[in-house]
Amino acid sequence: MQAPVLSGPQYLREGLKLVLSPGLRLFVLLPLAINLLLFVGLVYLAGHQFALWVDALMPTLPDWLSFLTYVLWPLFVVLVALMVFFSFTMLANVIAAPFNGFLSEKVEVVVRGKDDFPPFSWGELMAMVPRTFARELRKLGYFAPRALGLFILSLIPVVNVVAAPLWLLFGIWMMAIQYIDYPADNNKMSWQDMLAWLRQKRWQSLGFGGITYVALLVPFVNILMMPAAVAGATLFWVREKGETSIR
Repeated sequence: MQAPVLSGPQYLREGLKLVLSPGLRLFVLLPLAINLLLFVGLVYLAGHQFALWVDALMPTLPDWLSFLTYVLWPLFVVLVALMVFFSFTMLANVIAAPFNGFLSEKVEVVVRGKDDFPPFSWGELMAMVPRTFARELRKLGYFAPRALGLFILSLIPVVNVVAAPLWLLFGIWMMAIQYIDYPADNNKMSWQDMLAWLRQKRWQSLGFGGITYVALLVPFVNILMMPAAVAGATLFWVREKGETSIR
């Protein structure tokens, strides 16, 4: 029997196959274009500011501890990279939310083999904008105070050496929330109920969030991995709820 945490790579792999299939490619083009533009802009900004951000977060050490600089510097490079990556991911998902929600609908139709959603129209897509935007604001409301706490922790000398692993763990959990929320929202599950359901599926959620996090860290590959994560999360939703019998 497969360990729950190992189901994540399977969902993401199958999600990638789905978004590359002829029937779904059309619904992937707009999210891909948005992700590409944001990624290029972020790479340009980070290329000019990355070293300054690392230096700003690095603690000032007395001369007799200066040798620790060579130990701490890689940790703070990782910390800044995680913060930059996470900012890009959150911003891209806020802007692309209506398209991601619509892609999740179409993936669910393919997986279930039946279509309970309205037929495609630009009017339907535009009607999703207020709902999906409100849901993204709810995610930001969940994310912001926790991220602020971690950011403050990152500024406290000595204590901030634990910030990078905590950012990583928090990022994995947020990846599960970010993408599994699309099918949950499409199926009218409330925010609190969705969080409670993910906690019940904690290991499956962390497995999916972890592999998604790793995939999204790979430059340029992450542009395609975002819609693949939407599709994989939809597979996660349908199968973990036991609502499909065709796959």
